Amino acid sequence: MTLITDTDSLRQLCRRLATTDFITVDTEFMREKTYWPQLCLVQLAGPDEAAAIDPLAPGIDLQPLFELLADPQVVKVFHAARQDIEIFFFLTGVIPAPLVDTQVAAMVCGFGDSVSYENLAAKLAGARIDKSSRFTDWSHRPLTQKQLDYALSDVTHLRVAYEKLARRLEKTGRTDWVREEMNVLTNPATYRLDAREAWRRLKVRSDKPRFLGLLREVTAWREEEAQRRDLPRNRVVRDEALIEIAAHAPTTVDELARTRGFSRGAAEGSQGAAILAAVRRGLDLPQADLPVPAPRQELPSGLGPLVDLLRVLLKMRCEVHGVAQKLVANSADLEMIAANDEAPTRALSGWRREIFGAAALDLKHGRLALTAAGRRVEVVPMRPVERGKSERDASLPS
Repeated sequence: MTLITDTDSLRQLCRRLATTDFITVDTEFMREKTYWPQLCLVQLAGPDEAAAIDPLAPGIDLQPLFELLADPQVVKVFHAARQDIEIFFFLTGVIPAPLVDTQVAAMVCGFGDSVSYENLAAKLAGARIDKSSRFTDWSHRPLTQKQLDYALSDVTHLRVAYEKLARRLEKTGRTDWVREEMNVLTNPATYRLDAREAWRRLKVRSDKPRFLGLLREVTAWREEEAQRRDLPRNRVVRDEALIEIAAHAPTTVDELARTRGFSRGAAEGSQGAAILAAVRRGLDLPQADLPVPAPRQELPSGLGPLVDLLRVLLKMRCEVHGVAQKLVANSADLEMIAANDEAPTRALSGWRREIFGAAALDLKHGRLALTAAGRRVEVVPMRPVERGKSERDASLPS
């Protein structure tokens, strides 16, 4: 186990790892005081060695690492990969590929929803992870041996877990299922930040277009300001203050100073001037340029019990097939299926349709039923309904 602090050692490590089929990767970073995550450590493991790379070491050039992560001949294995990939994408503009997220693979293999690395390592590698260093300050130098041991355990046990998951996927023919799920993680659009879309993160009750237009303008200003100053969003202006500003549309310093949580000093300064300018832009927006609220999907009357039946069926089918429910369908998917046979949901296409979607439509149209058998719930095929008979009559024995 090695700590890499210079470019030449990093280059040699990456050359060795480039000859392997796959490497496991993890990062440690800090972002409590910044907008952009500060990369503090990168851990890599191959079949014969594991190393931690110090991005904060004076003079180190991470280009050999970035080239390895982009090497199409080496699979990169992460666990809960999204934040790690986001960091590399912002640093290089390139997403590590090909990649596998073992959290997703574990969901496909029946380990439940969003299984933690600690649980996966315990179940598949027989490892106990010491969590005491999880919330340590990774930017502080020097790193302790305890910190390095914790960090490297995130990639060493991951190799064993991935190998066992890969064998299960191959045996069950589900490798393509995981590959399909990786499409989201490898899509650059997943990580691109659009300041004018930042308002959608805020939870608001009003759907009035003018309010939403004002909210979009002031939130876009905050996003750009947070990026420029490299500060967390709420360190610039809190969400609650932005929502109140959008609701009351202050046009003067005095009106802005009355905003809850916003000081007069801030209102009188450059920040206040920028916010008032954003408010004016929101007020000047033509009606046609205002955000259009997403239409509220109201469940048609009487479909609630059907949705409940679909939820039971989903749980049953996922248990039978050993797949996490979260990966197959959510409550919104069930509601859409109940209302529309052609609903635009992933649950009605691909492998999801095979294990759940088709059965959901059969249940909806009376081609199968659910019944209790002791402590179990079972699926019962139903005979087609004859003309002139009710569905209940058709289900009775002749």
